[in-house]
Amino acid sequence: MNTEYEITYILRPGLEEADVDARAAQFAEVITSRGGEIVATEKLGKKRLAYEINDVREGHYVVMGFKTDGPTSKELERQLKLHEDVLRALVVRLEKRMLVHMAWLAANTPPALPAYATAGPMSGPGPAPGPAPAPTPAPAPTT
Repeated sequence: MNTEYEITYILRPGLEEADVDARAAQFAEVITSRGGEIVATEKLGKKRLAYEINDVREGHYVVMGFKTDGPTSKELERQLKLHEDVLRALVVRLEKRMLVHMAWLAANTPPALPAYATAGPMSGPGPAPGPAPAPTPAPAPTT
């Protein structure tokens, strides 16, 4: 029985984009060679880490969804831990109710808003903001 999983792993920042693609293909091959199926692979690019890992502050994030059996996901985890270019990896088994929820969210997502509608109050059409008005002086005390 194939179970759905999602893995997020972080690769060293010194890798070129072609190397990141090669590592993603290498890890996908671990799944497909054992009868699994890759559902989706998304390369999120180079991002700053929340905390340093081995004196490294950035990394290439890759998220991969796949269907396979338990031993294959364990083998993928093992190979990721052994690979020198992988800083961190996290495998998550997706439960049925989570998959239903994700499908519902995808179907009920509102259309994207125009860029000017989401950029903030000062970026929309209209006059450009000028200098701030001068403060009004306090009234003189009466005696």
